[in-house]
Order: sequence, then C-alpha cells, then structure tokens
Amino acid sequence: MNKKINTVKSKASVIFKDNIDTDILIPKNFLKTTKRTGFEDALFFPWRYDESGMEIEDFELNKKDKKDNLILIAGENFGCGSSREHAAWALQDYGFKVVIAGSYSPIFYMNWINNLNLPIVLSREDRIKLIEEVNKGEEVTVDLAEGSVACGDVKFQFDFEEAFREKLLKGEDSIEEILTHLDKIEEYEEKHRL
Repeated sequence: MNKKINTVKSKASVIFKDNIDTDILIPKNFLKTTKRTGFEDALFFPWRYDESGMEIEDFELNKKDKKDNLILIAGENFGCGSSREHAAWALQDYGFKVVIAGSYSPIFYMNWINNLNLPIVLSREDRIKLIEEVNKGEEVTVDLAEGSVACGDVKFQFDFEEAFREKLLKGEDSIEEILTHLDKIEEYEEKHRL
C-alpha cells in the first residue's frame, strides 16, 4: 500500500458544521464488516438520504459537481463521538484525502492519519476565507511538504507534527513503518533472547 501524500489539488466539498460525529459520518448499522471498502454510500447517511433511502439532492455530497472532490472543509470537533475507524474508512472510500477542520476528536485524528490521510487544522476565520474562494469555483491546493493550503487569492500555513508529515510523505502505514526497522528489531531480539 503506497499512498504518498505530497500535494493534493482538487475542488473542495464544504460541510461547515461543528461536532460532526461518527454516527453522522457512518451510522452503526454499517459497521458489520472489518473490510476497509464499500462504505462510500454510508458516508453522512442520515444527511444524504431521506427516510425512503432517496438522495437528498441539495446535500453537498449529492451534488454532481462535488462527486470527485478530494478535500472536505468542516467545522470544529470533527469526528467526535464513539471511536470507530469505519468513519475514516468511509471518508477515504468516498474519495477524500484531506479534511480541513477547526479541531478533531483525538481518536478520529489518529485514525485518519493511520489510514494515510491528512487532517489539517485551520482557524474558523481562515476556513471562512477558504470557503469564499471555494464558492467562486476555485480549486484548493494542499502542499504537505510546505505545510500550506492555497485557493484563489488566499494561502494559509498549517502546523503538522513532523513524524506524521514524514509518514504521509512516504506513504507508509504503521506496519510498513515497523518493517523499515525489521533489521534492528531482529538484532535486538537476538541480543535479548531468553
């Protein structure tokens, strides 16, 4: 699995609401599998579909011009609620690589990174300016190495822990990261054998 992130350029979807929890991202009735795929239709299910299961046309992800977007702009406390990696899988399966929010649930934040996707924290003011450019039809460019988000007439810097930056730039999940140290692990085991 090599899913390096360096630069992501795409139009963005905007669901600028606070406290989008994991029950909204993927309701519990879709959690019956440990496969990491097949969740794209479950993403935001309570907001995307009416009671009869028909798409709600004016919901952001149901708009035809939003179907291929790689970037989601959201509110504060994104991914709060019960801990379920399926929330990250559903966003990823839909096609998102980057979520830009004001803050994240710590568990969701790590699940998103561990699935080799980028969570960016920007202030409310910066996200509003970004959304204004997105609403003009501008593409968003995220440069992980530079730590920047640019769109139209605006550009913002974001902080991101260096170890996580390297992980995403290399495209190594946790197992692949451990395997890069296999020789040291085997050497240690040899020296400390019981």
